[in-house]
Amino acid sequence: MINFKEEIAEQIAKVTNLNKKELEKYIEVPPNSDLGDYAFPCFKLAKDLRKAPPIIANEIKENIEIDKNIIERIDVVGGYLNIYINKEALIKTVLKEVAEKNEQYGSSNIGQGKTAVIEYSSPNIAKPFHIGHLRTTVIGGALYKIYDFLGYNTIGLNYLGDWGLQFGKVIAGISLWKDEYDFENDEMGSILKTYIRFNQEEKENPELTQMARVYFKKLEKGEPEIVKQWEHIRKISIDNYQRTYKLLNSKFDSYNGEAYYNDKMDSIIEELKNKKLLKESQGAKVVDLEKYDMPPCIVITSAGTTIYATRDLAALKDRINKYDFDKLIYVVGNEQQLHFKQVFKVMELMGYEKYISRCTHVPFGLVVDKEGEKIGSRKGNSVFLEDILNESINKVKDIINEKNPLLENKDEIAKKIGVGAIIFNDLSNSRIKDEIFDWDMILNFQGETGPYIQYIYVRTRSLLNKAGYIPKLEEINFNKLKEKESINILKLIYIFNEVIQNAADKNEPSILARYLIDLSQSFSTFYNEHKIITEDKPVQDARLFLTYVVGVVLKTGVQLLGMEMPERM
Repeated sequence: MINFKEEIAEQIAKVTNLNKKELEKYIEVPPNSDLGDYAFPCFKLAKDLRKAPPIIANEIKENIEIDKNIIERIDVVGGYLNIYINKEALIKTVLKEVAEKNEQYGSSNIGQGKTAVIEYSSPNIAKPFHIGHLRTTVIGGALYKIYDFLGYNTIGLNYLGDWGLQFGKVIAGISLWKDEYDFENDEMGSILKTYIRFNQEEKENPELTQMARVYFKKLEKGEPEIVKQWEHIRKISIDNYQRTYKLLNSKFDSYNGEAYYNDKMDSIIEELKNKKLLKESQGAKVVDLEKYDMPPCIVITSAGTTIYATRDLAALKDRINKYDFDKLIYVVGNEQQLHFKQVFKVMELMGYEKYISRCTHVPFGLVVDKEGEKIGSRKGNSVFLEDILNESINKVKDIINEKNPLLENKDEIAKKIGVGAIIFNDLSNSRIKDEIFDWDMILNFQGETGPYIQYIYVRTRSLLNKAGYIPKLEEINFNKLKEKESINILKLIYIFNEVIQNAADKNEPSILARYLIDLSQSFSTFYNEHKIITEDKPVQDARLFLTYVVGVVLKTGVQLLGMEMPERM
């Protein structure tokens, strides 16, 4: 595939004697295609060449070697070089590449030989999957797929909240009230009800708190019956989560939670002591981070217990030893930013700076309603993610029954659209912003939504089915795709890999989501302006093949986000 930026930079480098790779970074895509396909700002060269940008631009234009097979022309506008690429070269390079790679188009091997470890989802066991864990699950799932598509050895970690006093409460509550709930038919729901009831009643009865501590102490000591009960709760919790993960197309390679690191904390504490990093502060053992403008990182509380930071330090050391990673990405909410800064700094002070430079906290905002209120907070009630996904599926079924009641495989199609709508709503804006949860917006088939992209994809399939064939590449007359709308589509398809790499570099799936909206809208414009099924066979073949290519890229793109494409709607 022709790398147009590289070709342009190489020719400018020959004229200026400057570094080609550096020059390539300066090349821009103008906001208006009338100003060229690429633009080179000569202001960046003024200091090195000691000339005014317009003079530099004119000198480059006069001396540059233009390969007419790649660059049609270069114009000078002020201090810019506006570069117009050869349209036939663009058409050929894009269509040939997609024809050769099909669903692998946009992939690369930049991650070959490298390991990317991604921690995401990480719910607390003994509770159904709350909507609060939607964002980490969806963002992490998209990053997992994106890194994998770029050739990384990608490892997904589900760092379960499977330890702590809450399990003393659950086990104590079950011992008290197991006959009052339907554990046989609704075990997960009964566990949740028991836990909620325990938390409510202990406010009036402090003896319950002491009872929970006794049970948790038994768990910590490894009493067989209590450990067996905890293992069972853990198992049914994961089984429950798997239904949601299956709907969201989320995959994990490890479910090692907090409990896994219980026997690994002593060594990290000992290492901190040996490296003289632990200090006593008000009865607690801490690492002083004052000189780094952070509060102390508590490792052992004044009560003598370990906390999240202790386990995260142990987990990070374990992951260094186990994976020797090139990237370790924590997809955890905004509220944990200070926590990760502290953990990373402590590990750096321990001598692991090489690995800390490879660690990234990927924060994100909350899920809020139209009024900006956190979902479920107004009434204090829980909103379970599986219920939300099923509600979305049912709403789509209602729309199908209203618009297209004879559609085959309605349940399967409703699932793909309903779940895809939830995923895309989460990923379509910058992750750092709060996600607005509004059914009218989420299930809009005309707006910038998941269903809209799926609708455009289904339209590409419908056109191909109507024609009854996909043309062969060697039969395409490239000159039939030179109208503005076709070129706009081809320019977008050309940058697909660049978009995926950019999404990975910034750990920002919204970059890919917004691209898919742009491509869908570009195809819609093309479809509205030009007949695709026509009596002119060479024109039809060219436009059908472009339609096929759009479908390939849209399907690949949404799959990287965790969505599925219906073939009909």
